[in-house]
Amino acid sequence: MSLETQTRAGVQSVRIQPLRAWWFAAAAVAMGAATVTAIAQATGRFHWWAGFVLVPGAFIAAAGAPLLTRGGGRAVTGYLISWVGAIVFAVGAMLMFGVMAEGWPVMIILPTLAVAGTYIWRPEHPLARAFHRTIATLALCGAALGVMFLLMSGDAVDFGDTDWWGGFMMAAAVAVALNGLALLRHQIEYRLQAVTLAVFPALILFLLGLRFIRGDWPSHF
Repeated sequence: MSLETQTRAGVQSVRIQPLRAWWFAAAAVAMGAATVTAIAQATGRFHWWAGFVLVPGAFIAAAGAPLLTRGGGRAVTGYLISWVGAIVFAVGAMLMFGVMAEGWPVMIILPTLAVAGTYIWRPEHPLARAFHRTIATLALCGAALGVMFLLMSGDAVDFGDTDWWGGFMMAAAVAVALNGLALLRHQIEYRLQAVTLAVFPALILFLLGLRFIRGDWPSHF
């Protein structure tokens, strides 16, 4: 096979792959929209006007799929577009079922998961990678906080008068400190300064969270 034939075959393959991804994504989101609508109608919680949010969200999510298959910066763009569509779709689904008042923590969970998922595109430089990893792990803490709000909204969890959110402050502090300490493995310039900037604020945040969760934070000064 000549070089020209191989080049043409490669170009054709690149063109077909995003097209297949588009059709697959379009079919998936169309089925998702149809499923949500059918369940809402069957349960008597159907709000037809929510379709004006649900359907565009499905199309936005599908629009990012072809870019995800191309790699590089286009894949990042496709990832963000797909997550925006997923968030809009989730809003439409909650409006369709009329559960926005109970399901609002989903609007914390989905964006934070989207940020956490960007970890797969890691920078090359250790300092930039540590910063990005810190943001991703903090986003995971935010997603966990959203899940906790969702459980509390559904009366599955009740902490009473305890300042439970102090535990999430402590978890975030541990994430920042560990990512900062990981820089000690690399021989880079300003390593100790970067570790200090991560560990000391994290220590203060951890101690604050500990005081909150123990309930010994002074109510007056």
